[in-house]
Amino acid sequence: MEGASIDGLLTGLSLIVAIGAQNAFLLRQGLRKRCVGTVVAVCTLSDFVLIAAGVSGIGAVVEHAGWALVLVRWIGVAFLAGYGLSSAWRARRRSALTAAPAGSGARSRAVVLRRALAFTWLNPHVYLDTVVLLGSVANAHGPSGRWWFAVGAGAASALWFASLGFGARLVAPLLATARAWQILDLLVGVTMVLLALKLALT
Repeated sequence: MEGASIDGLLTGLSLIVAIGAQNAFLLRQGLRKRCVGTVVAVCTLSDFVLIAAGVSGIGAVVEHAGWALVLVRWIGVAFLAGYGLSSAWRARRRSALTAAPAGSGARSRAVVLRRALAFTWLNPHVYLDTVVLLGSVANAHGPSGRWWFAVGAGAASALWFASLGFGARLVAPLLATARAWQILDLLVGVTMVLLALKLALT
């Protein structure tokens, strides 16, 4: 069973450690030190749910629900493009990089929560990677081994998201200037738009 868990850990890391919309958003929140725990929790718990769904056999259903994936795909394209363009626009103004005004904490947390959920659930690649792919590999380990595989894959998600979110503050001093934040916003914007184009063309 330990072998199945290790396989799940390594497979999960190989899929999740990549530059994507979700990781870019979490990295930015980690650098800003704003609602990091919320975003890490959303990303991790969402992966747990999706991995469990795949291991339960729902991956076979999702794989044949072409219309659902197409719908999520185009919603995701619109969301990624919109966020990417807004991030690039924000990079033009240094004033947009200041701290949030007093009293905006609850509103900011709600906005961050909605965006974290959108980056996670409006990306069809998330379903393909976690539900379909991980579910298929997990079921190859047999009735009992598949759940140990799921434990390993879930641990990979928790380890990666926590490291990315809370570890980002270690490089925060490198982004202490407004110019550095402008460059980061521009890079995030370009990344999101490119991901939207890639998603639209696949």
